[in-house]
Amino acid sequence: MASKKNSSKIGSGSPTNGEPVYLVVGYLRRAHGVRGEMVMEVHTDFPERLKPKTKVFVGEDYQPMMIGSARNHGEGLLIKLDGLDTPEDAARYRNQLVYVTAADRPPLPKGQFYVHELIGFEVVDEEKNSIGTLSEIMQTGANDVYVVTRPDASEILLPVIPSVVLDIDADRRLIRVHLLDGLIEDQES
Repeated sequence: MASKKNSSKIGSGSPTNGEPVYLVVGYLRRAHGVRGEMVMEVHTDFPERLKPKTKVFVGEDYQPMMIGSARNHGEGLLIKLDGLDTPEDAARYRNQLVYVTAADRPPLPKGQFYVHELIGFEVVDEEKNSIGTLSEIMQTGANDVYVVTRPDASEILLPVIPSVVLDIDADRRLIRVHLLDGLIEDQES
């Protein structure tokens, strides 16, 4: 999940030059114990990177903070942020999102992309005819679904499966797809 700060290109998926892109890595639930720890839901595929001395940004204002400690707790983490030493200190950050900058994200294997990198890519069919622009990626249980906004502002949904998504050219910001029979007609009805 990506978030932009003060972007003048709303909806483009691209930040203004020099502007950081913030990625959600967690959600602070509540204070835990007497030392300022908090229960955090993990919203990243790389929870091992949330370790002491990692810089994070908390809340809508992206307040910079440093992780003091982190340990597994149920399905999430118990996290202590430097400077929060009591349950009362920690409680001020309850129900806040925790971010890292996109520049701090770990590299992915060749052919894999972060969601925020694909938003705004042009989507074309096998003959390279434009279908529209990738505007959203919905994460479902079975597979992701690309939401493609067409020039007339209508949307089509494409399942992210090998028989539909043929290739992604990051250099050209292009996604080539195979449209299943009746896909566009069914969604226009």
